[in-house]
Amino acid sequence: MRVLIDKHIPFLAGILDDIAEVHYLDETEFTQQTVQDADALMVRTRVKCDANLLKNSKVRFIATATIGYDHIDTHFCEQHGITWFASAGCNSQGVCDYVQEALEYLQESNRLPNKPTIGIVGYGNIGTKVAKMAEKKGFDVLLNDAPKQIGCSLEELAHKADVITFHVPFTKSGAYATYHLADRAFFERCKASCVLINASRGGVMDEENLLNKGLDCIVDCWENEPNINPRLLQHSLLASYHIAGYTKAGKVTATRMCLEALCSFFNLPQPNVQWNYEGKGDSEKGWLYRVSQQLKNHPNDFELLRNNYILR
Repeated sequence: MRVLIDKHIPFLAGILDDIAEVHYLDETEFTQQTVQDADALMVRTRVKCDANLLKNSKVRFIATATIGYDHIDTHFCEQHGITWFASAGCNSQGVCDYVQEALEYLQESNRLPNKPTIGIVGYGNIGTKVAKMAEKKGFDVLLNDAPKQIGCSLEELAHKADVITFHVPFTKSGAYATYHLADRAFFERCKASCVLINASRGGVMDEENLLNKGLDCIVDCWENEPNINPRLLQHSLLASYHIAGYTKAGKVTATRMCLEALCSFFNLPQPNVQWNYEGKGDSEKGWLYRVSQQLKNHPNDFELLRNNYILR
């Protein structure tokens, strides 16, 4: 069995080498030629698993070490007998911690009222954690999850919230498409003092209309990554390079989930690994501000900074 692995997925080196032919590739090295004879792929968001990559290949299984899966053409996979797996919930606590750090920054810089209202768009693995955290911090919580028919309307949430955070998947079609979910009409309904947080997916917020409206924002996920909008970068109160969920616990969990799914699919023995979940990166108070300054000082190094981020 031949397995191709994105070399930037941590904690995988050597684990499968005794039971499969394993190749560790840079994301740019996943091509029609390299995947042609592969049985399985283990990827991150930068590898686009679509017809351009997969047609005429032997690939039967794809695992992504991410909660998002918009980089996988699920329709193509289903039509061609390719099973895919996403690591749902793997980094939910890390993203929640990111939002908590952002809220504390807003409170300490006096950008929120004494009894603030937070609007949470998306009530899944992350949204539920964010809601509990915000309640403990004294926020009034408004929820919106249209597919689950939970909470108030998006219009009401926009009108009432002092800070709005998005935790939805990225989809461009269907009844609940999230592409530019926060659009011009949405921004027009927001309070002038509202702060928007996008630690969800790039494209959920319409960046140009956000800039036109001039609302304050904290951005981790961007349209057209890694070629991010320099105007939005400088406008943002805080900005980061898509690392909200980059904790060691989250990465270990994603890697473990992908391994278990792959071994289960191919009826392979589950690897006996002793996982260490303790991170070594900067998690002291103010870490998000320091990351933001780093990105603003080096706007062209988005991908370099992301790939070399020391996991919290």
